[in-house]
Amino acid sequence: MLRGLSKRFTSLFVSAPRGDATTPGYHAYVTIHDRTVPSSRLSSAIGRLSEKHESALDAAWAELESGLVAWRTKHLILAAEAASEIRAGLSAADLTNTVVSILVDQSGSMRGQKMLYATASIDIAQEFLRALGTKVEVLGFTTRAWRGGESRRIWDADDRPKNPGRLNDLLHIIYREAGDMRQSSLGHALKPMLRPDLPKENIDGEAIEWAAGRLQHSAEARKILLVVSDGAPVDDSTLAANGPNYLHDHLVHVVQQMEMAKDVELLAIGLGFDVDNYYRVWAKSETIDELGKVMLTTLQRQLVNGRGASDADVH
Repeated sequence: MLRGLSKRFTSLFVSAPRGDATTPGYHAYVTIHDRTVPSSRLSSAIGRLSEKHESALDAAWAELESGLVAWRTKHLILAAEAASEIRAGLSAADLTNTVVSILVDQSGSMRGQKMLYATASIDIAQEFLRALGTKVEVLGFTTRAWRGGESRRIWDADDRPKNPGRLNDLLHIIYREAGDMRQSSLGHALKPMLRPDLPKENIDGEAIEWAAGRLQHSAEARKILLVVSDGAPVDDSTLAANGPNYLHDHLVHVVQQMEMAKDVELLAIGLGFDVDNYYRVWAKSETIDELGKVMLTTLQRQLVNGRGASDADVH
């Protein structure tokens, strides 16, 4: 079982015995190769950066620091305006009794400029929330390999029994913990988000269970989970062995259970993708450079309107 899952969500995910073709519902073939790591220890899960990838990471970081100065200044102004409006509607006690988790999809399609603007937007958002006195956690999710990793090899060695369940190794990354009150993550924990060797497959349902489970352990009364994604859940090995809707159906089930429970406020931003197929409360960023604005607007709306936030496509 993934560490940090609350009791409410454990029924949604079963780690199946190897070769068990009768396990009902969503499950993983094995979980022993899944990893949850802080961003500073990513290399322990996916290996050290090659010289080529290290150069690419440094170039991406330089672009974020120097190439997005005007973009960042504009969004800091937007954040200040949003914070002022939020403080007019919520007390300091309300804000300090709230924790927000930002969970970002780090699948292969997010590589490059998408991930650059996602990183910059998340950094603006975490500064914005911290300035309000609200705790913020930043998490990422992908897999350790393409098209199945060690899990797939174990299944192959077992003569590929039917109904294997999830066949890739999860990689969940902690960029900032909710209890981390540093003024900024830039220059420290967020840089590995831009590693070119990091993005692979995306198994959204289990990532949301993980993030929600972490929130369950927070003392704050109000818990908000914001998912940032650019597409449907995909892992080729898992879908080929279990059917094309396997990950989709699990994500729908997880979201429905969370929305029924109502103890975590779940919302999502689609980056060039309509996430309303999965989430009741959602927004869409049509282009990558407007993601920061959409993220601030979405957080402002949710903080002020709370559980009554209307379904809307925010531009």
